[in-house]
Amino acid sequence: MSYPGYPPTGYPPFPGYPPAGQESTFPPPGQYPYPTGFPPVGGGAYPPAPSSGYPGAGGYPATAGYPTPGGYPGAPPPGGAPSYPGVPPGQGFGAPPPGGAGFSSYPQPPSQSYGGGLPQVPLPGGFPGGQMPSQYPGGQGPYPSQINTESFPSYPVFSPVSLDYNTEPAAMTQGAQGTIRPAANFDAMRDAEVLRKAMKGFGTDEQAIVNIVANRSNDQRQKIKAAFKTMYGKDLIKDLKSELSGNMEELILALFMPPTYYDAWSLRNAMKGAGTQERVLIEILCTRTNQEIREIVRCYQSEFGQDLEKDIRSDTSGHFERLLVSMCQGNRDENQNVNHQLAQEDAQRLYQAGEGRLGTDESCFNMILATRSFPQLKATMEAYSRVANRDLLSSVAREFSGNVESGLKTILQCALNRPAFFAERLYYSMKGAGTDDSTLVRIVVTRSEIDLVQIKQMFKQMYQKTLSTMIVSDTSGDYRRLLLAIVGQ
Repeated sequence: MSYPGYPPTGYPPFPGYPPAGQESTFPPPGQYPYPTGFPPVGGGAYPPAPSSGYPGAGGYPATAGYPTPGGYPGAPPPGGAPSYPGVPPGQGFGAPPPGGAGFSSYPQPPSQSYGGGLPQVPLPGGFPGGQMPSQYPGGQGPYPSQINTESFPSYPVFSPVSLDYNTEPAAMTQGAQGTIRPAANFDAMRDAEVLRKAMKGFGTDEQAIVNIVANRSNDQRQKIKAAFKTMYGKDLIKDLKSELSGNMEELILALFMPPTYYDAWSLRNAMKGAGTQERVLIEILCTRTNQEIREIVRCYQSEFGQDLEKDIRSDTSGHFERLLVSMCQGNRDENQNVNHQLAQEDAQRLYQAGEGRLGTDESCFNMILATRSFPQLKATMEAYSRVANRDLLSSVAREFSGNVESGLKTILQCALNRPAFFAERLYYSMKGAGTDDSTLVRIVVTRSEIDLVQIKQMFKQMYQKTLSTMIVSDTSGDYRRLLLAIVGQ
């Protein structure tokens, strides 16, 4: 089985990915704030469990984005020439790169560095549902009391930029760009007043809400929430919920969740009730940095009273369970130096654990893909193509199936080009009949201040259409208007 969008002859280049030496901190245990206006630990009004979901959504759809055991729709067989927009026909996944020189024909960044880099910023004040952490994990600047905190991941360098925003994640000063940036001359009380007027009286001025929410950073939205309660003695989230519905409500409320809480909530929602949304677990746990995962684990425990690892064990099984439990530890090596001798040895181990034997030693794949740094994994993939005469993604597709295949591929794809991985997830959330709105909302919201600019660029390279064009064709009304305001044209 091949993997559309990731052929060794046509994957879009992505230089400098992401910055090195960016280590983040996370709140002390038991001190993660509970966001005002969101459901209580035992469940609650927002949002419904996957069994009920939002209108037309049914919770987190279980099929969008990740390949089924049979592969992606329309994918050519190994060795065939996959259809890859804008890329000349090549040999496909099953064939070695031209010249036998590893990934020489596979355009890749000259150097990539990975890390969970976030600066520490002291914060004042106390918090509902727990004390405010002494260090804010996301480098988002000081907050007033009763503000939820969040963290922002470090992501890749795409092009040199210098952003002078004290609320930007550290990675953004290294080149990755979000489409949402902190508003200049920000006034939380003025914005709170505008939102109050937009919801007061008969009807709702959705455009006024869009103008505020789409042009403020998450840090600023938290300050607006606090100012609204101070000024009017009412909870902004509850007021918004009473005025909105459907996908627009889901999108607005997601934007007002601190990112770490949103990830933890998404994981909880994916495992609540009947069935498990494995693709949500993969998307979050296999793409976040060590510090982000540790923050999510602590938030999950403090807000939902559950142990994330135990919930994963009870909702998954087999080699997929082991992979997710490995991801939950947040212990991936983050040394930015590549050991080429180790890469060669790992490539040989992986070959002997899969293509070079009858059957598959799944534990070997799990150990290497769960522990090696992303730059090291990229070097291992290059060495593997020389050892096995095929690329590692192709071998994973041949040796695994189902959710564990998707999880292992996600790790490898993020080692090669993380924005391209999210671009593909967005594409499949809207491709075909119906729209996976929860995946669309989750990715747009979580990447909006990190690397959505790069995701848009990868999307256009991979599919020869813009992300905004596809959003226009698959959404409508205020929901479409707000998505476009976040994504930009």
